[in-house]
Amino acid sequence: MLSRTAAVLIMIDFQDKLARAMMDQESLFAASVKLIRGFKTLNLPIMVTEQLPEKLGPTIPQLAEALDGIRPIAKETFSCWANKPFHDHLESLTRRHVVLTGIECHICVYQTALDLMQNGYTVHLVADAVSSRTAENRAIGIEAIKSAGAQITSAEMVLFELLRTAADPKAKDIFTIVK
Repeated sequence: MLSRTAAVLIMIDFQDKLARAMMDQESLFAASVKLIRGFKTLNLPIMVTEQLPEKLGPTIPQLAEALDGIRPIAKETFSCWANKPFHDHLESLTRRHVVLTGIECHICVYQTALDLMQNGYTVHLVADAVSSRTAENRAIGIEAIKSAGAQITSAEMVLFELLRTAADPKAKDIFTIVK
């Protein structure tokens, strides 16, 4: 189960040119914004990557606005783990439970998930906050990540798992986010 002392949110490559090609964009972006707002409300770390930003553009405005000041890490590798600045920053957080979101599910998200699990991280893949250009590739990506040992979850499941109780002082804020 996720805990506030061990969780980190990783958002992979939600960039303009790539994001416009994703299936079910509206739900994907809405779930991602919920996670950002929830993690910020709970004062938990968030990491963002951008694949070749000079070619694929910046993080989409809907997410960039919610991220407000969190600087994306540029990368060329499909797996975030293979990118030294990403790797070093994640390791410095000393958090071992990764809440993983992003695009494309069957490429960068998949390769990152496998590398993270091989290096001692527990991966919680947020199914409603990952996508690919086709439904088939999204489903294949989710299944491959699950088969490799990741936990499959949803944005709301993550937030309530981190919250744990309606008596938490942050509960009202989280309830407002998920509405």
